[in-house]
Amino acid sequence: MTWARHSSRPDPAEDQSRMAGVRAEEEVRLTLQNGRAARTVAGHASDALDCAELLAMLGLEGVQKKHAQRI
Repeated sequence: MTWARHSSRPDPAEDQSRMAGVRAEEEVRLTLQNGRAARTVAGHASDALDCAELLAMLGLEGVQKKHAQRI
């Protein structure tokens, strides 16, 4: 099997732009996933204190604050 080689190097600006897009998409995906996790925890928690403790254990305590700022 032979490897194809490119004669020119990729443009660093294009590469950074593409990576910025990938990071933005990942941030959106992670925000949605964390929101779903927080709602699942809230649905299974016995009270608000239990919910807050469980979210803190999972590192999701900031999810509530971000959601509250959007409302």
